[in-house]
This record gives sequence, structure tokens and C-alpha cells, in this order.
Amino acid sequence: MAQDFSFDAVSEVDLNLVSESIQVAMKEIVNRFDFKNANASIELDAKAKKLIVRASDEMKIDNALDILYLRMAKRGLPLKNFSKGKIEQALGQTARIEVAVQSGIPVDKAKEMVAAIKAAKCKANASIQAEQLRVSSKSKDELQAVMALLREGNFGVELQFRNFR
Repeated sequence: MAQDFSFDAVSEVDLNLVSESIQVAMKEIVNRFDFKNANASIELDAKAKKLIVRASDEMKIDNALDILYLRMAKRGLPLKNFSKGKIEQALGQTARIEVAVQSGIPVDKAKEMVAAIKAAKCKANASIQAEQLRVSSKSKDELQAVMALLREGNFGVELQFRNFR
């Protein structure tokens, strides 16, 4: 009797690393001359999984986001999982933007991945389980081929592979 092998494709963002990146970015923003009197701030709302960036104008917000993205990239965080909203004008001549943190694979993206696996005619079964994708097969080589296929595809989220058994 052949044994089935499997792995889980997930998309996770470590909020502790995001928090550390924010702290380092804020230290840099406070010390930079071009942010003097900009009242720039970056906050993490862990429950709602979003970042709130505030500054005096849109250019300063863009610069603050660039600094933050640079710090997150250095820590290995997947930048694909951060989606910017629209810049809104707030009270007191300030502007703000919300950046959503995508954690987990959305159902529509998971369906695209399953369709791509089926279109490639791999001998593997893919099933959507909550916010992850479980792929199983009788051959480890098939699973490696599916991993390569998922890495090459542009599904809008950064994938990690867990529980390879």
C-alpha cells in the first residue's frame, strides 16, 4: 500500500518582525532632517492586521512607507502581503494611509492555485483548508513539481511551504 505525501502552502506574516521594523523605521524618521516638523508616525493594529501611517503630506507618507518597506525587506518579510489603501486627508493638515496586512491565502487566490495545479496536469490533489492549501500526492517528485509551479506563479501573495511529509 502506497503512502501519500503532502505539504501545506501558507502565506504568513510575522507581526513581531513587523513591529520591530516599525520601531527601527521610526528611529530613522525621527532623526532625518526631511521629516522635521512632519509629525510622521507609523502604528500597527495587530487585531485588525493593518498599519496606519500618518504625516503632514502625501510625499512624507510615501517616504515613510519606503523607509518601512526597506526595513521589512531586510528582515525577510514578504512585501507582497502588504497592500496600500488610498491616502486620506485627516484633521490638522495631516494625511494618513492604511496598509492592510494579508495573512493567510484568500479563497479566490487558493482557487487560482488549485486551477493552476490541475491545468499543469500534475498527479497531485489540492484542497483548500481555511487559509491554507494542502497538496497531497503519492510521489514526492510530483510535490516538488507543484512547489516549483506555485513559486513561479504570480498569485499576489508570498507563499511558504510547511509540513512536508
